[in-house]
Amino acid sequence: MAEDNKSENIEMITGDPKKAIIKLSIPMMVSMLLIMLYNIADSIWVAGLGADALAAIGFITPLFMVLVGLGNGIGAGANSLIARYIGAKNYKQANNAALHGILLSVIVSVIFTVLIEVFMVPILEFMGAGNTMDYAMSYSYIIFGFLFIFVYSGVASAIFRSEGDMRRATIAIAVTAILNIILDPIFIYILNLGIAGAAWATVISATMSCVVMSYWIWGKRDLYLDLSFKNFDYQSYIMLDTLQVAIPSTLENIVFSALAIIINSMLVMADGTTAVAVYTASMRIVQLAMIPLIGIGTALLTVAGVAFGAHNHENLKIAHSYSIKLGFLVSISLGIVIYIFSSQIATMFAYTSASASLAPQIADAISVLMLFVLAIPHGIMSSMMFQGVGKGVYSLLITLLRSLILESVFAYILCFMFGWGVVGIYIGIILGCFVGGTIGYVWAKFFIRKFRQISIRKYTPQKD
Repeated sequence: MAEDNKSENIEMITGDPKKAIIKLSIPMMVSMLLIMLYNIADSIWVAGLGADALAAIGFITPLFMVLVGLGNGIGAGANSLIARYIGAKNYKQANNAALHGILLSVIVSVIFTVLIEVFMVPILEFMGAGNTMDYAMSYSYIIFGFLFIFVYSGVASAIFRSEGDMRRATIAIAVTAILNIILDPIFIYILNLGIAGAAWATVISATMSCVVMSYWIWGKRDLYLDLSFKNFDYQSYIMLDTLQVAIPSTLENIVFSALAIIINSMLVMADGTTAVAVYTASMRIVQLAMIPLIGIGTALLTVAGVAFGAHNHENLKIAHSYSIKLGFLVSISLGIVIYIFSSQIATMFAYTSASASLAPQIADAISVLMLFVLAIPHGIMSSMMFQGVGKGVYSLLITLLRSLILESVFAYILCFMFGWGVVGIYIGIILGCFVGGTIGYVWAKFFIRKFRQISIRKYTPQKD
């Protein structure tokens, strides 16, 4: 039965791209939903400590995105390379690529743990943490001290996804999410650890996920890939190929973090730290609505990698177009639902006297920021397609243009030059996202057209 499941997974990712995207994206959506739910649970429970504590989470979130991005970046690089080797039917190198990804997770996490812990205080001061500094420090030292847990988790999960095994990737994330949701109130309030309790709950739950995945990989040993250490053969070009996607993918998360720092700074200038608390809470909901897009995009990464490795230009074109159509359909549906229930959703972050005053502002913010979800599908799918084919730099350039340049520039212009205040920041983010995503979409279509020409010229059998 196990062998049958392995074969079915490989047949799925090498077959009809539409079916593969659906089958891969649904479990990924569940996984991302669980991740977002436990992030929201953190915010909801921390909100009970007051606006300063919630704002502290807002300041740490960009840095935490970098932390998660390290694992996801290496995971994306490994996923892309493994999928391309599977598409080319080179299973020996697929095994080796996965093992190189795990080695990278160890090296990178050690380096960045030291760097982040040493420079934590000046980073938070630069971000303008101010009177939230004590809360931010209590949370951040614990989270960043266990960086390896999060980096390794991202890589291990990507290995399962690369061979189409979304079921166990989802189960591992479910362990993290459910355990974190249970531990949050216990550590924060019952054990009276405050915001540090939220950090410990996150670390412990993520550790359990790593234990589960490690058992499947080296204990049970029933993956399609064989990650026995005897299959490891260090090859510098595998490291470089993985890093060609991993570094740009990680830098994309740094770009998102830099954007969040810039936006938080604008919000502080426009309306104080309360505006950061409101933005933090409302963006949690927006990110919740983006889960299907991330799920579809992650599925596209694997399918695009397999199609590229097999020189199948038609499957690459279908996968890219279908993922965008699916993304817009889901985004519109979710956007309408969340807009209608924005007031009810906002009350989740205002259940104590310390945070009750935030509810109306959060509801207004959600109503505007939901448009962000409608502006991003074509851009995010184009970026993920580029990652899948190993062109991580292209994906990074799209993200730089969309997020760091256009979103921040439009936000600044509408807030300060047009005098629209906080709403101007929200609208600027949405407008920049749409324009940047459109440019990325056009670029992706051009790349697919060129790939088709090359594939036909080089790999189509010639008649005598």
